[in-house]
Amino acid sequence: MSVPINYIEFKSTDLQKTKAFYSEAFGWSFTDYGPTYTAFSDSGLEGGFELTQEPIYKGALVVLHHEQLEMIKAKVIGLGGTIALDIFSFPGGRRFHFLDPSGNELAIWSEE
Repeated sequence: MSVPINYIEFKSTDLQKTKAFYSEAFGWSFTDYGPTYTAFSDSGLEGGFELTQEPIYKGALVVLHHEQLEMIKAKVIGLGGTIALDIFSFPGGRRFHFLDPSGNELAIWSEE
């Protein structure tokens, strides 16, 4: 079974400026989920921006989707991936972050 790229996340040091920039420059639409997160659409691939006070050195988080989160987590570990952030809940589902064998961080989410 193929696991598609489903979502991409960026960091932002100022959500209002970020939203203004991307909506004016590229016509993206935004939906706020609390004071520290905004999701974007109308970009060809959905994603979001998370507010951070830390310097941004990894600009994007690629998010995959899988319906069986625990099963795919075990598979990732079995193939040499390292869990960077264990399964947690967020509005709309659950997800975890992992590092691939080269150190790239990705996430996988599920509605369940």
